[in-house]
Amino acid sequence: MRCEFERGLGIRDSGYGKRRLRQLAALLVGGLFAVPAFAQAATAPKLDSGDTAWMLVSSMLVLMMTIPGVALFYGGMVRAKNLLSVLMQCFAITALVSVLWIVYGYTLAFSAEGMHAGVIGWHSIIGGLDRAMLAGLTPDSHYQTVPESVFVMFQLTFAVITPALIVGAWAERMKFSAMLWFSGLWLTFAYLPMAHMVWSGPGSLLGDMGVLDFAGGTVVHINAGIAGLVACMVIGKRRGWPQAHMPPHNLGYTVIGASLLWLGWFGFNAGSAVAANGSAGMAMLVTQIAAAAAAIGWTAVEWAIHKRASVLGIASGAVAGLVAVTPAAGTCGPAGALLIGFAAGFVCFFTATRLKHRLGYDDTLDVFGVHAVAGIIGALLTGPFAAASLGGFGHVASAWGQLWIQAKGVGFTIVWSAALSWAILKLLDLTIGLRVDAEQEQMGLDIAEHEERAYNLS
Repeated sequence: MRCEFERGLGIRDSGYGKRRLRQLAALLVGGLFAVPAFAQAATAPKLDSGDTAWMLVSSMLVLMMTIPGVALFYGGMVRAKNLLSVLMQCFAITALVSVLWIVYGYTLAFSAEGMHAGVIGWHSIIGGLDRAMLAGLTPDSHYQTVPESVFVMFQLTFAVITPALIVGAWAERMKFSAMLWFSGLWLTFAYLPMAHMVWSGPGSLLGDMGVLDFAGGTVVHINAGIAGLVACMVIGKRRGWPQAHMPPHNLGYTVIGASLLWLGWFGFNAGSAVAANGSAGMAMLVTQIAAAAAAIGWTAVEWAIHKRASVLGIASGAVAGLVAVTPAAGTCGPAGALLIGFAAGFVCFFTATRLKHRLGYDDTLDVFGVHAVAGIIGALLTGPFAAASLGGFGHVASAWGQLWIQAKGVGFTIVWSAALSWAILKLLDLTIGLRVDAEQEQMGLDIAEHEERAYNLS
């Protein structure tokens, strides 16, 4: 006797009816398996033209931060006889790092070959060589919602600016050849592993520890700032410092450079969202807030102590705020950015103007005093200000627990950069030498190293 289900489907006691029943059952079973597949396909990231356009712009903004941003910011602060040497070093680093990034930089920083979440091994410290020479990159390959080629370019600009920041520590006394060797070796052994340990995803050493670094507080600024401190101590003081007065030769260049850095930082921080979305919008807003607060903070302290506000001070303060908010840009709110900026401006005034004279190290353009110190302040404060209770968006379990995690990340970065920078500098000093001789330093590096002058006085 046929059941009501069969009767409703019109199935008869025949071979045809049985075949139809089997077909319907197969369709039902197939549908059950097809639903997850369909859901997975629907949630898979697809290329987004808006995200792609924003990341193209961000890549250009970050490149602008090095040339001409850092180049002019630093170039205006040195003496006229060394202007071209600073510009040349920034330009040469841009070219050198771009080539190294394509050959092996990208793969060592971002390859996930052999990585497993929670497993500590060499894969958690440095990537593999499976993507050397950008193997496998095609116009159709993508990273999240943007072409992978755009992501490669965006991260290339970060790799460029990081060693360029160190130039300010040894300005006016380092050989051009030694600078090139140091930049290439330091990129390879200090920067690329740090980028991998923080940003390469599950299985990365610091990432698995829970360290928050949205756009480079540890990877870029602490890393470069500590390297700058080690470099100026190993190379030694400029001849005549601190007795001789060595004022900036063109603060107009410095203000223009700082302005380009401020503008470019929107690509640096908001671009690190890798999308044109709310995270990018908030990162842009907090970047502006922190830079402004730090500029005011530095100026207020300077005014209170010296009864005047300097152009160099307000520009340096703004850069300190930009540095400090970098690791927190994706997780802090406006109030957090305001406090991070004020703290950076206040503290960096003293580290840039008092600490180096007290301790006797000649950090020519305050790479340590601004980038390392503001980077440390920002990386630490990223922890509490990521908490929802303090206006953040980091979804951290505990504000103070995250502060401890951040402190461990900061400590690791300091030791990592200091040890590797010292080893590379000592190796170069024993082989090709690090600094020009006394006569060349007196003459100026523009003539001594490049046989050119920045200004024609005839």
